[in-house]
Amino acid sequence: MPVRDPSDSPSLRRQYDYWRIVYLRTWKGSVVSSFLQPLLYVAAMGLLLGDYIDDTDSLGGATSYLAFIAPGLLVGQAMQVAAVEATYPVMSGLKWQKTYYAAQASPLGAGEIAAGHLMFIGFRVSTSCLVFAIVLAPFGVYASVFGAIVAFVVSLMVGLAFATVIYGFAAGVASEQWFALLFRLGILPMFLFSGAFFPIANLGDGLEFVARLTPLWHGVDLARMASLGAWELSTALIHVVYLTAMTGFGYWWARHRLTARMVL
Repeated sequence: MPVRDPSDSPSLRRQYDYWRIVYLRTWKGSVVSSFLQPLLYVAAMGLLLGDYIDDTDSLGGATSYLAFIAPGLLVGQAMQVAAVEATYPVMSGLKWQKTYYAAQASPLGAGEIAAGHLMFIGFRVSTSCLVFAIVLAPFGVYASVFGAIVAFVVSLMVGLAFATVIYGFAAGVASEQWFALLFRLGILPMFLFSGAFFPIANLGDGLEFVARLTPLWHGVDLARMASLGAWELSTALIHVVYLTAMTGFGYWWARHRLTARMVL
């Protein structure tokens, strides 16, 4: 059987129709986690806690604590949405509802199924981050409209980078118990210690070095540059290359792992 390109338009149309129907039936269940929860973070951390922080000299040029953490919250939102969408729904398609195998009985192959699901995850990340970015705008956290747009694009890059790699991880594990470890030992520590809430220099030399290796720190730092208009072009290029390489590897790994799980 010839192997089709997952980007083939008939394949994407079939996937689009399925995921559109799924989302129209289930979108209400994602309102709290995708839209309301980030706003509560802004209110609690940026506005209420921010009132007690008056030392802005150590905030990298941010005029307020809210302006400092807003890019981190936006990028962290992308990571968390991507992680949720690339774990349990993948396990459902393989183990519980087995919708992946139903799709495989059609002309779709495993690589196309992975590509279509990742396309939907990209949609989920983009919608939740777009709403979040728009809500942040009235608080004056963006130095310019261009900066706000770039910060949003960065959140998409981060979301896709995490989605592809986590998808590959989820496609290969036998039990959902692995996801608890992923969130507790990976997602949550990165959200707390990758520069979203305080400069990573406060961690000390050893932990600061570790934080700089995490993909979330690259996203946070790049989004903060865009939001504050404080560009360091060489560093920004490193961030872009890192996230792009992670996405490329993750996409290959996701297709490879799903194919190995469903075909071999």
